[in-house]
Amino acid sequence: MVTILDYGINNLSSVAKAVRSLDVECEIRDQVAGATKLIIPGVGAFGAAMEHLSPLRDGIRGLADDGVPILGICLGMQLLFDASEEFGHHEGLGLIPGQIQFLPRHEGIKIPHMGWSALAFPQPSPIFEGIEAGEQVYFVHSLVARCEDPQDVTATAFHGESFTAAVKRRNVQGTQFHPEKSGSVGIRILENFLRC
Repeated sequence: MVTILDYGINNLSSVAKAVRSLDVECEIRDQVAGATKLIIPGVGAFGAAMEHLSPLRDGIRGLADDGVPILGICLGMQLLFDASEEFGHHEGLGLIPGQIQFLPRHEGIKIPHMGWSALAFPQPSPIFEGIEAGEQVYFVHSLVARCEDPQDVTATAFHGESFTAAVKRRNVQGTQFHPEKSGSVGIRILENFLRC
């Protein structure tokens, strides 16, 4: 069963609606046991999210170790990393080596980054099958992932500077953008993930 994780802080309905539009059954649950695919959406602050996720940390790591496909979206992607500097230092799930840091400020560039930006693909990833470089997706964020291993970065975008837009390490993937709010491109990305 495709599980969309409800950890008390995230935006669930639009993700579930997008998945169901593909004629895929899914459940919104606050547990991860039995998930055959796990989607971790997210809107909010890293530290508060990790407080809610703390009881599920071992279960999520167990799914990752067992090869269950996992997709983190926006904050959900950031939670996959070792730690974040948002409002202090907070430990993450530790599934992808790296840190979450604030977007640097550049003259004339607004933060948070809100809106559509084009994707580039430094590494191939199955979730971007059929997606061309330059296709645009929707972002809402003030922080970005800094991967320890550049091979984990599967997509980048630009807002004052190039930043990590998507990551993949084995069966664990994440998108900084919101595929569920990115029109037909986002639906194709979700469809590709659900085929993993």
